[in-house]
Amino acid sequence: MHKPVLLEETLKILINGGGIYVDCTIGGGGHARGILESREDIFLIGIDADETALQIAEENLREFEGRYTLYKANFKDIDVVLRMEGISKVKGILFDLGISMYQIKSGRGFSFEDESFLDMRIDKKQKLTAFTVINEYSEKRIAEILKKYGEERYALKIAREIIKKRKIKPIETAKELADLISSIYPKGGKIHPATKTFMALRIYVNNELENLKTGLEKGIMYLQKNGRIAVITFHSLEDRIVKNFLREKEREGALKNLTKKPIKPKLEEVRKNPSARSAKLRAGEKLV
Repeated sequence: MHKPVLLEETLKILINGGGIYVDCTIGGGGHARGILESREDIFLIGIDADETALQIAEENLREFEGRYTLYKANFKDIDVVLRMEGISKVKGILFDLGISMYQIKSGRGFSFEDESFLDMRIDKKQKLTAFTVINEYSEKRIAEILKKYGEERYALKIAREIIKKRKIKPIETAKELADLISSIYPKGGKIHPATKTFMALRIYVNNELENLKTGLEKGIMYLQKNGRIAVITFHSLEDRIVKNFLREKEREGALKNLTKKPIKPKLEEVRKNPSARSAKLRAGEKLV
């Protein structure tokens, strides 16, 4: 089972009494299990755009049957899901924006060693794939995407190499792309050379940043007084959106910002789960 990041810290800051909670990115159900275990008077609505994630969550939450409902949807449509449930207010909302280990191993091009199709879609029914971006977009557009969404300093150099390579043959797999980037990237870095490029492609293909902005705005409308919203991010672009959102809502008098500084994983958690190293948790409490 995928290890939920910052689980103890998330439960401590999110759970503020019984009621209805929404896990907007239920994944394998790690955080959802923690939420349901925390109090018997909690009902959970789980949302995920990934069909496989929902199947795994269903298996992992089976013992809580009757206390949760799962929906295949993007969290930007949280309002649609809650209307379908006939719910006007909820006690808590959680967004965990990390990619799960089973998704990395799912053969969809999220892993640097993946020799299957360069896909990177969370929702397999959407049309745009990373293959299309890499093999059909212009050099300028690819560089813009890598710089904007991955903050990749070698964006133009990588884009130029991609254009050269695809003139010979299409770049069909994640491993091909990762190897190409590794061959031109300076040696000796602490992270894999393709990390920022892969992150940028995933964010762009799945429209993650715009969906996050929409999901936050819609979510807070359904949060009851004293209800809480918590968000776990894994890179600076996401974190900036959440930080600015909480500050703006606090200025408006709608929220109390519970995390002036983000909560980060303890050293022990990072040792056990290295993928948690970049996680940041921010939260707010509804005032009106």
